[in-house]
Amino acid sequence: MTKPLVALTLGITLTLPTAVAAQAPAGEEAALGRDRITQAQITSGALSTKDIRKKGMEIFSTPFNLLDGWGDGPLDRFELDKTSPGNRPSIGSEQTHFMRVNGMDTQSCLECHSVLSMATIPATFTVGGAGGINNVAMPGATEFDVDDSDGNGFAAYNGRVINPPFVFGAGGVELVGKEMTMELQTQLFAAQFRPDVALPLQSKGVSFGSIRYDSKTLSYDFSGVEGIDDDLVVKPFGRKGCCATIRAFDVGALQFHQGMQPTEVVGASIDEDGDGVVDEILPGELSAMHIFSTALEPPKRVKGGPVGQQGSRLFERIGCTDCHVPTLNTDFRMLPIAFPEVDTDPTANVFYTVDLTDKPTRFPKNNAGGVRVNMYSDLKRHDMGAELAETTGSDDDALFITARLWGVADTAPYLHDGRATTLTEAIAQHGGEGLLARDNYLALPAAEQLKLLSFLRTLRTPKQPSKDILSSARP
Repeated sequence: MTKPLVALTLGITLTLPTAVAAQAPAGEEAALGRDRITQAQITSGALSTKDIRKKGMEIFSTPFNLLDGWGDGPLDRFELDKTSPGNRPSIGSEQTHFMRVNGMDTQSCLECHSVLSMATIPATFTVGGAGGINNVAMPGATEFDVDDSDGNGFAAYNGRVINPPFVFGAGGVELVGKEMTMELQTQLFAAQFRPDVALPLQSKGVSFGSIRYDSKTLSYDFSGVEGIDDDLVVKPFGRKGCCATIRAFDVGALQFHQGMQPTEVVGASIDEDGDGVVDEILPGELSAMHIFSTALEPPKRVKGGPVGQQGSRLFERIGCTDCHVPTLNTDFRMLPIAFPEVDTDPTANVFYTVDLTDKPTRFPKNNAGGVRVNMYSDLKRHDMGAELAETTGSDDDALFITARLWGVADTAPYLHDGRATTLTEAIAQHGGEGLLARDNYLALPAAEQLKLLSFLRTLRTPKQPSKDILSSARP
């Protein structure tokens, strides 16, 4: 299923993990243990696919402790930036406590990504699932008017609220994004040869506006670009579309949520946050997590009978598929895994490939040699209106990447911050570019609305993701 590209070792010299600077108390040790996976082990082909996935699952699920490097260490009171990872205050007199607001809010990825289905009673749990409302992340906050002392009628808050999505099917999503990026980069380059003409930016049927090369300034005019950053890199991960790959997301998430510093960010043997621990997360550990996450099974659409079929046609007829594109096809079936990553060139530094048609992912093949990714998204950012906008004061507060609806039947609550407890609430709160589809839905007779909801409830999470490696997890 996955194949190491042994020749592409990138010349990386790895420092084996060192122990914490301070001696561990008797009977205690870092949760990651001593058997830590290195990049060299993966690129050499010494480990089987199953072994790498299993190790990635274990790291994803490990509750890090202070001996691993959890937390930000002592606070530098003279440093102006006290909201970014590495120098955030925590609750209490010692820097060993959880903060909850603005990160340092969990010990493991699993704590926030553990729900397979909220549609069962009790909920069904697994590794790599979604999170309930108790798992929302609250980054960027410096003010929280809990008791409404300002008299607004609500608790004013200047940060973000993010409800954790599941990781299932991430390999297909990442491959679609990488192929779109490569096509957009080609269109960007081609614009130089047709100066002063606004050329369309389009990939896989999704329009990202236009690009123009100015012959007078010898520079690009990005004013026509829509739904993507000016680097023209499709970033499918994160509610705002912040990360091109799972690895990039994990690098930021580990620092933000747990204060775990990757050596590929701070350097080998460097204690950047002053917590007495170096080499907190190795490149090989991030690679194992990347391979584990991108090999997770995709959600499925189950049979919904005639009512579900009618609801699917209604979903398209009222305009929902303008953004929630049912299927995006890839040209290839092999997902390239790279380190170091170059966002604008997904083919650079590839050391591993994941066959998305093989076990356990088994994405359906298409006629072009690639796979069908039935995610119900266009991987583009859209303005969703003032009611859904965040309160950070940023120009992109109302911009969100189109939510992937596969698995939606199992993943309440809904919307970026989990404010909608039902599908109907989620639809009714669409604004901005989603306003027309919302109004069309609300104008449907009740019987037609029921058909559309019946269709959405056919979009289910996988039944037993990672079954083969969960049964042999480290005790």
